[in-house]
Amino acid sequence: MAVTDGEVTFMGDRREKFAARRELMGFTQETLAAVVGVEFSTVGRWERGDLTPQPYRRPRIAKALGLTLEELGTLLAPPRQNSAPPSIAATAATTDVEDHAGAHLAPRTAIPVQSAPAETDDMNRRDLLRLFSMTGTLLALPALETVIDPERLGSVGRPGGLDVAAVAEFEQINSHLWGVYALASTKSQVLPLVRSQLDVLSEGLRRPQMPAIRQRLCGVAADLFQLAGEISFDSDRYTDAAHSYTLAATAAKEASAFDLWSCALTRHAFIAVYERQFKDAAPMLDLAADLARRGDLTLSTRHWVAAVQAETFAGLGQFDACRRALETAGEVQQLQGQVHNGGWLRFDGSRLAEERGTCYVTLGRPELAETALTDALAGELTVRRKAAVLTDLAMVGVHRRDPDQVATYAEAALATARHTASGVVVRKLRGLQPHLASLLHHEQIQRLDVEITTMVGDHAA
Repeated sequence: MAVTDGEVTFMGDRREKFAARRELMGFTQETLAAVVGVEFSTVGRWERGDLTPQPYRRPRIAKALGLTLEELGTLLAPPRQNSAPPSIAATAATTDVEDHAGAHLAPRTAIPVQSAPAETDDMNRRDLLRLFSMTGTLLALPALETVIDPERLGSVGRPGGLDVAAVAEFEQINSHLWGVYALASTKSQVLPLVRSQLDVLSEGLRRPQMPAIRQRLCGVAADLFQLAGEISFDSDRYTDAAHSYTLAATAAKEASAFDLWSCALTRHAFIAVYERQFKDAAPMLDLAADLARRGDLTLSTRHWVAAVQAETFAGLGQFDACRRALETAGEVQQLQGQVHNGGWLRFDGSRLAEERGTCYVTLGRPELAETALTDALAGELTVRRKAAVLTDLAMVGVHRRDPDQVATYAEAALATARHTASGVVVRKLRGLQPHLASLLHHEQIQRLDVEITTMVGDHAA
């Protein structure tokens, strides 16, 4: 692309100033990238002016370079609008951008300026809460009853309503969204897709439907609300997640879908487990277990409920009850056929080792925990599950007063937290941090404590 001398001067000026500051502070591109939590090639793009750091990364960059945010902003400031010819301004829409994980994205043509991630997330959240309110109201309304030709019942709900094929398409899209969620490194990126699907679904609920069609729509809504809750939970927005799961339970009740209803309650209870409010979780899990027994006994719903109950009993210090619940969860391996759907129900027993490890860590039984967690680590884990196992193994090191074990596993979990920006991983490490106090006389634990504090602060910002 041909550019003016003024633009070349600016880009060269930015490259020289940014690189000079980096070198002055003793960083190579690789070491600065490691501190900030991006690929080293991303630092090179910052210096060339091909890429501008996202606002949520700037506090860490400024701290590393010994600059204020204002000084960093001046260093990264683009050329003035009136100093570039119209062709340059028109080309700005194709500038490369950085995704939430610091990866390079391909140039995009003719797109508007993107909002900062925090602003975009807040906008998505507001829209989602609006849809929650609207859909919650629609779910509370009784189904409209009218007479319809029975011959049409299998193909349409009513004139102007949805037909069976349309509802099946809703269900297929939900399944696809769960797949996208599983593959996304940053879960919040899936939220706009969920919001759009919920918007369309709300329109369907607003129209008169035959009871059978409405019942299936409520099931679709319960499914989608659980996915929205999972995204909120991963973003540390537990109030939003609880709201989602409550609506999911309401919709599942309307659908008379006991397994779906049980899973919604289990997810809701898990918020209390995660916040270590075990007494609050127990009665909700009891209800979830009752519902699961009324559901499809070929599915693993009741076994998943038992796995979460085991964590609850561990938190309450009830070793025998915890062990019995783990045994019930382990019975999933005796089921035949497809025991889950890969979406709102994903429990297949593959997580039993890590769940045992977590329970035994909570119960203060490091010898049992380490055996289970080592088995879990040898299996195929998602990055978030692996980070949780690593953090639990670091906690085993705390019990054994082994600073090398603590640092090795916790630093690996930290790398995952930086890469994924997962609130779940951050919260797990934050739970580890208070237990480091007895080992803070070791230099490596002091450094680890600082790194966790910095990461938690960056995540909150």
